[in-house]
Amino acid sequence: QVQLVESGGGLVQAGGSLRLSCAASGRTFSSYGMGWFRQASGKEREFVAAISGFGSTIYYADSVKGRFTISRDNAKNIVFLQMNSLKPEDTAVYYCAAVAQQYAASIMARLGPGSYDYWGQGTQVTVSS
Repeated sequence: QVQLVESGGGLVQAGGSLRLSCAASGRTFSSYGMGWFRQASGKEREFVAAISGFGSTIYYADSVKGRFTISRDNAKNIVFLQMNSLKPEDTAVYYCAAVAQQYAASIMARLGPGSYDYWGQGTQVTVSS
C-alpha cells in the first residue's frame, strides 16, 4: 500500500514557476513508476509527465515539454514536478500517481489513468493571465 500526498500548488501569474512535490509512504518507493496527471475543470484527466522507478527514463506530454521537469529522490520518497513558464492553460488540479511496475516512462505515458495503482488527493494550480 502506498499513500501519496501532493503539495506546492497555488496561484501564479503567467510566466511564473511552481514546484509540486509528491511524498510517498512505504519502503519500496523505487519499485514504483511515478506519473503526474492534471485535470482541468470540465475536462478529462490527462497525462503530464512520468519517471521510471530509478529515474532512468522520463517522458513528457508535448504540451509541457521544455517547460516542466519531473524528478525523484528515492532516498526521501519524493517525486517533484518543476513547472516553469506557466500558461493559463496549465490551470488544473495536479495529481501524482504510482504504478507498481518497472515500466519505461514512455510506456507509462500510454497507460490510462485506470492503470495506475495509487493516487494522491491532488493540488490546485491556477495560472492567471
